[in-house]
Amino acid sequence: MAREANLWERRLEENPGHSAWYIERFRAMERAGKDVVGEARTIDAMLERGSRVLDAGCGPGRVGGYLHRQGHTVVGVDYDPALVAAAEEDHPGPTWLAGDLTDLDLPAAGIEAPFDAIVCAGNVMTFLAPSTRVEVLRRMAAHLAPEGRLVVGFGEGRDYPFARFRSDAAEVGLVEELLLSSWDLRPFTDESTFLVAVLRGG
Repeated sequence: MAREANLWERRLEENPGHSAWYIERFRAMERAGKDVVGEARTIDAMLERGSRVLDAGCGPGRVGGYLHRQGHTVVGVDYDPALVAAAEEDHPGPTWLAGDLTDLDLPAAGIEAPFDAIVCAGNVMTFLAPSTRVEVLRRMAAHLAPEGRLVVGFGEGRDYPFARFRSDAAEVGLVEELLLSSWDLRPFTDESTFLVAVLRGG
């Protein structure tokens, strides 16, 4: 049975230039001096130097690239080969791979696991087809080191209610360590419109 199409695939079908636009958007923000690595700084603060990090849904590499420059060993995976090519060009050093998070199995691809941290930023979870979200969480959890943490961030109004995400995470054995409403460490409340969930394996 074919996998349900994800939102990124649908965007590309509607506009084949979407990937190029997305890449240039972040390049332009960096040229303008905008802060595009806030998520990465938060992840870096959680880690010892030389930690192993998986950037799940890495896009053009802004998060994983920063973490590599801070001395971590980074593997980035993204569905879109164009974004992976941009990551390789703009942020050399990490291992960048084109792949589908729904069948994530890095050891089978010769990539060492587990990871001290997995970061899933940029609303990646909301771009997944709804029928694949639990499986993606399960596969990311399987790549965590015993003391490793999965950090997921996304906004509301994207067809993935926070309560549903939290239920899905619990279903695959992930345990909530900390819930925030932003990457700059503001507390999560019932009124929050953004969620950053710090999770560990059960």
